[in-house]
Amino acid sequence: MPLVDMRDMLNHAYQNNYAIGGFGLVSLDFLEAIIKAAESCRSPAILNISEPLFTTNDFRLIIPAVERAAHQAKVPVAIHFDYAKKRESIAEAINLGCNSVMLDVSSESFTGNIAQTSRAAELAHACGAAIEGMLGFAGGTEGENTINHLGEAIYTSAEEAKAYVNRTGIDFLAVSIDTLHIRQHNRIKLDFKRLKRINDAIGIPLVLHGGSGLIEDQYHKLILNGVAKINCYTELSDIAAATIHSNIKTRARKGYIEVLHGVTENLFEQIKQWMHLWGSAGRAAEVLIQCRPWQPAEQIILCYVESHRLRQLDALIEQSRKTLTAIPGVRQVFSGWAPSELNQYRLCWRIQLSHSDAINNLQSHPEYIYFFNQLSRSIDPEKISITFAPTLSNTEFRFKELVDA
Repeated sequence: MPLVDMRDMLNHAYQNNYAIGGFGLVSLDFLEAIIKAAESCRSPAILNISEPLFTTNDFRLIIPAVERAAHQAKVPVAIHFDYAKKRESIAEAINLGCNSVMLDVSSESFTGNIAQTSRAAELAHACGAAIEGMLGFAGGTEGENTINHLGEAIYTSAEEAKAYVNRTGIDFLAVSIDTLHIRQHNRIKLDFKRLKRINDAIGIPLVLHGGSGLIEDQYHKLILNGVAKINCYTELSDIAAATIHSNIKTRARKGYIEVLHGVTENLFEQIKQWMHLWGSAGRAAEVLIQCRPWQPAEQIILCYVESHRLRQLDALIEQSRKTLTAIPGVRQVFSGWAPSELNQYRLCWRIQLSHSDAINNLQSHPEYIYFFNQLSRSIDPEKISITFAPTLSNTEFRFKELVDA
């Protein structure tokens, strides 16, 4: 089953009064628990990779595993890159396989937030990806050491939210209504009147950060007032840590694998509870019908080159791999030449794109235009450029071929 467009996924939740979990993951234990719980509950799920949680490890290493797990899942899944601090991280996350992103510049002024988020939204949409914006400050920070970074909460206003959404073009909005990114031991009094005003003003799916530790009634009111995505990591982190601590105390041998015993199972049980509580359990089939699959596109460039000129193009071939791969939406570039002289078109570039929407972004990008002009000057004019983009017809897929001589 392919990844699905997170805009379609969250719009379905928003329109049908339920919420989908954005489950933070930092290891394969978390990843396996989320996918197993989603399949067990027949629930859609969002795999959240939060940049601040990878201060000691490289998030680039886990994304291939996350993407593979999503493709193999038996339920609709989206991959979200959370709390990016700059546009470059967003571009890289999309190129690596994420199909939704969030830029966190909530600490900036209102106008500064709008300016930076607008540019990030333009980049994400050019690559086909969804984008979440954040207005206000929920208190604390995303990560393991939030208790030391509380700060004063800044609540989202309906008036600013409307202007922010209109001017940035974001797909979802994370709001601040008195939740915290910390372990909450007492019941938090949420500002549901504020949330309702925001929801009435903007009419797009809302996101709750700091969603761990609330009670059933609060979750239901949040969902009825527009919250379609609930981010959870702290409580999952605590469950994993408690399981490890228990294993260390009770097991005579304390090898790494042994102390992790039960982590996935305990996470699995908690995630299942949330899926039932938030109403996403049992929704997988109808969500899949409503969601567009997230499918890559490809551009193939074939060039007629005489054998004695191939070596002259080695520098262009090598440079093109670096420059084209850096373009937002370009996932992979293969370039090379056919050894057989029987093949008329000896030189080839295969450019894999994140999504069909990224085709125009590629072809209008200055680096691509420069590359293509260099190619035209370096070889005979005879070349073929073909773009393969998946299109959806009812429930079947076909490839549309666009040929440019």
